[in-house]
Amino acid sequence: MKVTIADLRRGQRGIIKTFTNESVPLKLLEMGCLPGNEVELVQIAPFRDPLYLNINGSHLAIRKETAAQIEIEVVQ
Repeated sequence: MKVTIADLRRGQRGIIKTFTNESVPLKLLEMGCLPGNEVELVQIAPFRDPLYLNINGSHLAIRKETAAQIEIEVVQ
């Protein structure tokens, strides 16, 4: 079963493995959303969209639809 950023619960962390869709916005790549980097779900907006993330010290908000395209390995 593949796990994506959209599956994380608040405070959970994971390592980015791959992108399920090749059309991930370039801006995310520039902000450090690259395979091998650690991502943590910091906060979720009231209607579960967007998700507020910490990726290698950079804080950013992404839509749940985009987060569902980024496959991760959960870190315990």
